[in-house]
Amino acid sequence: MSLTIRLNGHEKQLDGVHTVQDLVAHLGYEGKRIAIERNGDIVPKSQHAHTALSNGDHLEIVVAVGGG
Repeated sequence: MSLTIRLNGHEKQLDGVHTVQDLVAHLGYEGKRIAIERNGDIVPKSQHAHTALSNGDHLEIVVAVGGG
């Protein structure tokens, strides 16, 4: 089933992605420090596997970058 979402301001069509955790894996962000907002609400990491995505969802993903 294909899913259309808006990710960081860009429309994206995805196949086989059903949850926030699926999206993280699809984008290659597993193991990285990220923050995810879905439709204006932060999704805690503990809820990634349980948060289903729907057509038209708006997601923002921010990757933490270390440095100094």
